[in-house]
Amino acid sequence: MQTSRSPVTGTEFSLPTTEGDREAIDAFVERNGKPVVAVQGLGFVGAVTSLVVANALTAEYAVIGLDLATPGSYWKVAGINEGEFPVTSSDAQIEALYRSAREQGNLLATWDPYAYSRADIVLVDINLDVQKGGGDNGQSFGVDLSGFRAGMEAIAEHCKEDVLILVETTVPPGTCEKVVAPIMAAAFERRGLEPRYRIGHSYERVMPGPNYIDSMRNFYRVYSGIDDASADAVEAFLKTIITVDEYPLTRLANTNATEMAKVLENSYRAMNIAFVQEWTEFAEHAGVNLFEVIDAIRMRPTHANLMKPGLGVGGYCLTKDPLLASWASSTLFDGPSLPQSEVAVTINDHMPEHTWRRISAQFPSGVSGKRCLLLGVSYLNDVGDTRYTPVAPLYRKLVEAGAAVTLHDPYVAWWEEEAVAVETRLEAALASDPEVVAICTAHTIYRQDDAVWRFLSESRGRLIVDTWGVLSADQLSQLAEHNTVIAIGRGDFA
Repeated sequence: MQTSRSPVTGTEFSLPTTEGDREAIDAFVERNGKPVVAVQGLGFVGAVTSLVVANALTAEYAVIGLDLATPGSYWKVAGINEGEFPVTSSDAQIEALYRSAREQGNLLATWDPYAYSRADIVLVDINLDVQKGGGDNGQSFGVDLSGFRAGMEAIAEHCKEDVLILVETTVPPGTCEKVVAPIMAAAFERRGLEPRYRIGHSYERVMPGPNYIDSMRNFYRVYSGIDDASADAVEAFLKTIITVDEYPLTRLANTNATEMAKVLENSYRAMNIAFVQEWTEFAEHAGVNLFEVIDAIRMRPTHANLMKPGLGVGGYCLTKDPLLASWASSTLFDGPSLPQSEVAVTINDHMPEHTWRRISAQFPSGVSGKRCLLLGVSYLNDVGDTRYTPVAPLYRKLVEAGAAVTLHDPYVAWWEEEAVAVETRLEAALASDPEVVAICTAHTIYRQDDAVWRFLSESRGRLIVDTWGVLSADQLSQLAEHNTVIAIGRGDFA
């Protein structure tokens, strides 16, 4: 029997053997007697969105989350229905809202697209990836919309008239107008239905970590529709889940505008990071502490968002969104590419190699056989998200070079992309007696847990690597008395 493993706990769930959940879906809808919101995609956005909607501020909904019946996804469906939420985070509100939805009985997960036929609103939170490859000037890339199209077609083939389709997925500008709307029109004509539906776009601004829920409920949102009726419907829905009195909604003229807003927003941040990476390497050569330089510059309000050094860029957004924009400009609108945005992604993709070079330089005869402990595998502090984590390139380099690598992360038990178990118990990880200790994710535990500092401060003859400025200047100085210390962006410890 095939199973699906949860990266949160390592629990294995059996894959479904029946053809569908239609009776369960019908019973769920009838029992609740509330407007139905279907959430397509139960990843880091969709799963938590389902909780926010199930616990809406000014309305009551019955929420059905959908994902694929594959080994990589079915564990999310089974977990939600069986008491294990598929996202772990330092935000205690996630568990509280999940328990609340369980008690209310207004949250169901399924893989059966029949659920769309019962939905009044469908939220689209599915992946849309960029395929990257090598290239003479950095990298080549392409955008394959086939998976996204398949998701839209599943909705279009099952949904009822007067449904609101709200796309929250980050998509190439032009997607709602040139992809979603034609799919809906063709399906409704084929099904003999009146073309009564609404399509809107409101991109998520989810910030995983301690403010996970607040980034959905208590933050500004931008929205639009393919027509005024669609935009009005989106506005009405968002007002039920967001505290709009404190965080007013921003309505843009059309879906092309909101789609552009998201990729521009993230492209700006990605370029900011890439810019600082060049100065990171300069500062290390010049013997300068770039953190204190940036803190001094940030005193100027116009430069308060200047980024700081780190291991690299990870997650689902900054690693690809600038490329979505460039692809859309040249492919969907026959316009120019966006070379600065493309170069930023290339620089950021190679950031972890800098840390690898710094580490390998300490071992002229190689790292083969060296015991290495990587503290953190998530791409972001205080959340269990390993998608495109910058820890992956460093981990692979160490493994390929023959190092014996131990992994620790308090939020990840199974690193799905690398198919490897991760130690969640800090004391057990530290007991591996590593010769190299690298702080690869800025989890709060690494800053505040006494066990971490006690272990490091008692170390002798180890290589200690701080890739995120977790350790203070005094701590680094103390460690450097008895160990070799590498701190990315700290030229004073080069």
